Amino acid sequence: MITPTKGVRPERSLLYIGGQVLSDLDGPTTVSGAWEALARRRRLHGQEATVTFDWFVLALDLLRALGTIRLQDGLIVKVGKS
Repeated sequence: MITPTKGVRPERSLLYIGGQVLSDLDGPTTVSGAWEALARRRRLHGQEATVTFDWFVLALDLLRALGTIRLQDGLIVKVGKS
């Protein structure tokens, strides 16, 4: 689930999806904005593996647990290197 397994394709793993979210996160954005950016990216690159909204939220949870994003004033923000 977090990493690819026999049952989870690499492009559906939470780390992969989280990486895509981080790549698209140029500035503070809403959850729905990040969701739309991810969907757009996956369409443009022809990624056929379905990512549901709950799977996307799990990827956000993972990124938050890893300390790479935070929520500030209702927006998702990348955490800078210290």
